[in-house]
Order: sequence, then structure tokens, then C-alpha cells
Amino acid sequence: MNATEITNQIKHTANILNIDKWDYGASFSNDYSVQVDRGAAKQLKASQKQVITLRVWNKENLVGITTTSDLSETGIKKALKQANIASEFGNKNEFTDFSPLAKDPIQVKEIDKKNPLGIKKLLKILREAESKLIDSHEAIKSIPYNGLSESFYERIYANSDGAFRNYSKSQAALYLYARAEEKDKKPRSSGSVKLGYGVEDIDIESCIKEASKKTIAHLDYSSIKTGKYLVCLSPEAFLTIINAFSSLFNARSIIDGVSLSDKNSIGDMISISALNIYDDGLNDKNISSAPFDGEGTPTKKLSIIKKGKLENFLHSESTAKIFNTIPTGHAGLGSKVSVSPDWLVIERSSDCSELNMSLEHTNYEGEFVYIEELNAIHAGVRASQGSFSLPFEGWIYSNGKKSSIESATVAGDIKYLLRNIVNIENEEELTTSGISPHIWISELSITGDE
Repeated sequence: MNATEITNQIKHTANILNIDKWDYGASFSNDYSVQVDRGAAKQLKASQKQVITLRVWNKENLVGITTTSDLSETGIKKALKQANIASEFGNKNEFTDFSPLAKDPIQVKEIDKKNPLGIKKLLKILREAESKLIDSHEAIKSIPYNGLSESFYERIYANSDGAFRNYSKSQAALYLYARAEEKDKKPRSSGSVKLGYGVEDIDIESCIKEASKKTIAHLDYSSIKTGKYLVCLSPEAFLTIINAFSSLFNARSIIDGVSLSDKNSIGDMISISALNIYDDGLNDKNISSAPFDGEGTPTKKLSIIKKGKLENFLHSESTAKIFNTIPTGHAGLGSKVSVSPDWLVIERSSDCSELNMSLEHTNYEGEFVYIEELNAIHAGVRASQGSFSLPFEGWIYSNGKKSSIESATVAGDIKYLLRNIVNIENEEELTTSGISPHIWISELSITGDE
């Protein structure tokens, strides 16, 4: 069945069951992925998925929810019945409704549809990439983490009030994570990830060169003394930490009492005036962009922090109602709807008076720690307390020379970090999770082996 047929089937069955109010989100996909180990196929996977999440409102306006992969008339009827039964146990303290924007126009990007290459071609491409990466340097002995995948999917949202929207697209991903070993030294690892609408869009040679260059660069390593350092965060590292503390601007987290912000925090100065942060899910460079969220609300660019001030929260329908505002297009689909950012864009504002623009990671000759990648995010972040203690991969720079750091942990507080930004470099870089320039922090605690 196509999207229209499924919607008509649900509408027809709901009428039979005397269910007046419902909505659903559906996801259909064909996925292919391969992994290799020294030329041999390690994992080959092809899957076809179809999942519908159905919500039903009962006469008391309580919501029940169920999911099913059975799209037959019998399967849909069974799912509607189950959701209707579940609605008797719906949340009586917080009422969910349709998004008031579920019928508003959406922006769907026009992208050429890609055709699947299939498992055999993916395997051939990945084998060649693995071989080239191993051959790129004598110290690179293996590529323990690697994968090439392509996915073709469709997303749908519809409700009993007449809202209906869908889109389809394709996406491909390549990741190569190399391991280098030298006698009497610890193994060193690093890697690269590339995304595209199809495999033909991915610059495979660039991924190989980047993974090799980053891994080799870490071979000459040394320990670092525990202390406080001037720190430069790579675009990827800064986006990682902002996403980890996104509860700061997440209305769901505020309502649940697990955010450092409260309902009255809009307008608070939480960073320096040079910092702007947007959520821009429809950005042209976002491969994974979606024109609407789980409730059918259109995705849009939203200013979160403007010149250091908290300007907006992310909302679902139910949180927006509590805050007396409108949904922002960041909801998942559920009886208790989740809220999360799409794709963050960090930039320097027009007010640069507080910045030390002499700090550029490519030419600054003083001592500083460069953090390339943060690890163990789920274990090392206490979002409700604002603290973090995270192992990282990076370098220590001194007098223009850099040395890979053997192992170290960076610790701090997100509020301190945001208020102690000393430079936001001019050049913005595209990453897999958003866009950001390099960000300098005046002083963070680094725990090393000395």
C-alpha cells in the first residue's frame, strides 16, 4: 500500500471501530549495509522495514499508542483496537492534541532519487577502501570499525482532522576507523565519517585520506600534566557538548525538572554576546533533513541563543501548550512526546567585542589543548547538574608544535564553558551533526597521566 491507501485504510477501520480521533506516523525503508575485516566480509545486511505508530484518543481525551508492522486490514484493525484499550491508561495530568501546525505548508527539498547499488557493489567498494587505508601507512594494521550503508526511506504523518504529509529520500554513509600499532608504543586510533544522498555522492578518497592522516598524526604521542589549560574545541567537539546539554533549551526537560533552565529563562544571558546558536533542520547541507516532525509540525530554522541570550525553547504540541506558544517542529511521536534538536548551526554574532581574535588554532603559538573528539558522552555528562567529565582525543600545542595526547579527560561545567568562550573563529566547518567554527575556552581542567 502507498501512503494514501494506508491513510484511507486507517480512516475506514477507525470509523468501523467508532474511533473519532487518531493520528499516525509511518516509516518504510530498504536498508543495505556491509562491514569487512581484512578483505573478508564481516557483516552483510539487507532489510526491509515498515512500522506504523498509531495514537487513538478516547472520549475522555486520553491517548493510547501502539506500533505495528502488519499493514493488512486485519493488522491495522488490531492495532487501532490495542491503542484504544491503551488510552484507558493515558496520562491524565498532561493532555496531548494534534499539532495546530499539522496542516501548514512544508518545504520538501527537491533531491534526485538515488538507485541502490546493492550488497555486492557496497562490499567491493568497502574492501577497496579498507585496503587503501591499510596501505597508506606501515603502522596502520587494521580498520576495526568500518561500514558502508545506503538507505531508501519514506516518512508519513496523517490524522483524523485531515492532515496528511509525506516525503521520501535516500542516504548513504561511510565510516572508517583505523588502528595503528608501533613497537613499544600503545595502539592509536582515529577515523573519518562521510555522508551523502547516495554512495556516489560520498568522497571515498577523502574519507580514506582523512582517516589515515588523523591516525598517523596520533603516533607521536606524549602524556600531559594535570592542570588547567586554554582549550580549543573542534567544530565536532563543540557540537557534541552542546547536543549533550540540549536540555538547556528543551521544554520537555524543563517540565520534567531535568534541565538547568526554567520556564522563565528566556532572555537570560547564558553565554557571551558573540555566540549565536540556531537549530536548522532544513539547512541545505543537512543530508538527513526532514520537512516535518513526528507530530506533523513543519521543520523550520529556530534561533536558540542570540548574542548570548537564550531566545527560544524547543517544543512539541503539549509543551507549547503549557508554555502558551506554538510547536517548533522538534517532536517525536508518542503518548508522552519527546523533544530533541535537529541540526545545530553555531556562528559568531556581529558583536565580537569580547573575543580575542588572535586565537586561531592554525597559527597561535602559545600553549593550548586542542580537543578533536569527545568520547563516552552518555557516561560522562550530567545534564541535569551541568557537569561533564569526558575522555577525549586531541593534541597539546606549544610554540607552534603539536603532540598527540596519550590519554586525558576534560572536566567542567556547561554554564562556565559558555560564559568563558574567548574566541569563535571565523571559518565555519560542516560536520555530520551540524555546522560550527572552532571555539576557544579560557580555561578547562584537564586530567592527564602526570
